[in-house]
Amino acid sequence: MTPDVNSIASILGTVATGGLAAWAARSAKRTKPQEKRDDFLAVTTQQGAAIERLENRVQRQENEAEKQRQRIGDQDEAISWLLYRVRSLVSHIKRAGMEPPAAEPMSEPAARYIHNIDA
Repeated sequence: MTPDVNSIASILGTVATGGLAAWAARSAKRTKPQEKRDDFLAVTTQQGAAIERLENRVQRQENEAEKQRQRIGDQDEAISWLLYRVRSLVSHIKRAGMEPPAAEPMSEPAARYIHNIDA
């Protein structure tokens, strides 16, 4: 080989290496679809976390609502027992030939749930 052929081979090798380096750099560059996909993944992850927080909040509210329903049921049972007790005492007083005390005025909210208290 002559020096001219060596220099030409060296130049061609350098050009080929530079071309391959440019191609590799372009391949490593993030493209718009990749960025959009990454944005989608980030948004999806955030939405997943938000949905999980909402599900936890709904579960807590459902548990609280169940406790309130149980408490209202227990209170309803207590009121029913008290009404029965008052009615039985009034009837006992009447059977004994006495007059029970006059009924106290009842509030409007209570009157919606309690009927015939003087019976």
